[in-house]
Amino acid sequence: MPSDTSSSPRPPAPSGARPGYRELLRNREFAGLFASFALTAAASALSGFALGSLVDRQTGSPFLTAVSMYGATFATVLGALTLMSVADGSRPRRTLLALQGASLAGIAAQAVPGLPLAARFALLLALGFFQSLGTGTRMGLLAEIVPASAYAPARSLMNITAGAVSVLGYASGALLVRAIGPHGLFAAAAALTALSLAAVAATLRERSIRLARRPGLRSTWAGNAELLGRPGRRALLLNLWVPNGLVVGCEALFIPYAAQYAGHLLAAASAGLLLGDLAVGRLLTAGGRRRAAFPLRLLMAAPFLVFALHPPLPVAAVAVFLAGAGFAATLPMQEQLLALTPEAVRGQVQGAESAGRMTWQGIGAALAGAAAQAVGPAAAITALAAASLAVTVLSRRHVLRETARTPVSAAG
Repeated sequence: MPSDTSSSPRPPAPSGARPGYRELLRNREFAGLFASFALTAAASALSGFALGSLVDRQTGSPFLTAVSMYGATFATVLGALTLMSVADGSRPRRTLLALQGASLAGIAAQAVPGLPLAARFALLLALGFFQSLGTGTRMGLLAEIVPASAYAPARSLMNITAGAVSVLGYASGALLVRAIGPHGLFAAAAALTALSLAAVAATLRERSIRLARRPGLRSTWAGNAELLGRPGRRALLLNLWVPNGLVVGCEALFIPYAAQYAGHLLAAASAGLLLGDLAVGRLLTAGGRRRAAFPLRLLMAAPFLVFALHPPLPVAAVAVFLAGAGFAATLPMQEQLLALTPEAVRGQVQGAESAGRMTWQGIGAALAGAAAQAVGPAAAITALAAASLAVTVLSRRHVLRETARTPVSAAG
């Protein structure tokens, strides 16, 4: 197994060069990190669908079903607030292996028949905590493994892969849940997580610690204070977190809205995500990505307004597909955040950004479930989409102000 603890410099890229996906995958470490990410995303899709289906069958509650599918995101904020500094203050390969092992144990425990719902939700929170720290560690490694000019294509490829495996995960989950049941889906997700752990162990070598100070609560809080210290950066994070989370709340209501077609709608959303990230990551320049960010944030929410009319399945699927493409707005905003981040805390900052975004996804799911209890799934989907649009429009001038301060070249 790789065990080199030295930190080799990233290879320089020619000025203005934009490496392609094939070139990125020739890098053995990136290929391993990418494979681990893809397998983890597939496991997450299967386990999320399994738990949502199980809770829906046992309780019939839209609120509990929505929270079960996205409730792990609540725990990501615990990682961001407590131990996210381990992403930069500990050996990244060793840390990632430990976190993957903990996730494997948690998913395997979900496969146990007869486990009480309270225990399942406790495991869900634990998995969210491990996931948040794993994301920070993985993204910190990504910024070291690839040159700066390759960061946007690398994130684009990973986002596209997340969309592709989610399409397969949700579509196959909808079919497999009838054949092997939710517990069988959990077992399949555990197997995928084991393969993800093996990919990390076989391909990644150890690197030096980036953060000089000791990781822990104090170090994490200091990094978060720096992250949130500028008003423009707060506005940037707000737009990465809140509109996204509210739209995910819309998606969390697909099972209560149309249980028999929920897999189709989730797959349509993931397919849109795939296409949007492919187009934005490969066809647009850095400047083009920045200009497209605001229209894409509008596209992310606006199609869900059609649910007010209770559309037939084909219309709803097209709307969900278009909204999924709008999630590509995340890519240029992540580029800008990276350009504003000191190298020593890249893992923590990217982990905190991801944790905040996922936490807001959990908040969105909870809000959606609570609203659906009162007014029904269709009306709740419409209300959350409108709220997402309002946040995007009202905060635009603050985001533009921060964008103007960052040179386009800084983001790659």
